Amino acid sequence: MGTQSTAGRANQKLRTRTAIVQAATELSRTGREVTMPEVAKAALVSEATAYRHFPDLLSLLREAVTGQLPTVAEALRPVAGSTDPVERVAAATESLLRHILSRQGVVRAMIAATIVRPAEASARPGLRFGLIDHALAPAAESGAVEPAALDQLKRDLSVVVSAEALFSLTDLNGLAPEQAITSLVRTATTLTRAALRDSERSDGRTGPDATPRPGTEA
Repeated sequence: MGTQSTAGRANQKLRTRTAIVQAATELSRTGREVTMPEVAKAALVSEATAYRHFPDLLSLLREAVTGQLPTVAEALRPVAGSTDPVERVAAATESLLRHILSRQGVVRAMIAATIVRPAEASARPGLRFGLIDHALAPAAESGAVEPAALDQLKRDLSVVVSAEALFSLTDLNGLAPEQAITSLVRTATTLTRAALRDSERSDGRTGPDATPRPGTEA
């Protein structure tokens, strides 16, 4: 009897935890603000119960978004056949920003949690870094940009291809989401073109007969 009772309690805890995660997952897809009280309400449990299973919202959201993120190959499928770094960076930027907009409630919650607890920043998915690496892979493989310059370009793009940049334009600059996306795609491609052209100049390939590398055409 005691064993059955223990097993029953364990199963109930698992069902409750699963319900909380599923509620957080569904809320994250709406784009609305995601808070522990809202998650608890959707899961039909008390807020105290939700906190017994998850010590904070960040730990819950980290589990809830697992499996929701697109792979880099999925994100860049429209330009899978392209070796043009500029075209690929544009696609990566737009793909990430649209994903952020569709789930901005959970993204904002994770940013807020990690700003006040920077040691927890690794809990955020960091999708931008894999996307940028994948977008610039042809440039890295062809040597179109020197390694040091390529690393700098990736750092520059990580600032632009980001939720923080998107929210800065929509929240502080008052841009509509589509305007913000257009602005950031333009900035990302400008940075990429500049890096490619700087690399050409360092190679001495600046004359009229110079063969342009991918993405450097005017």
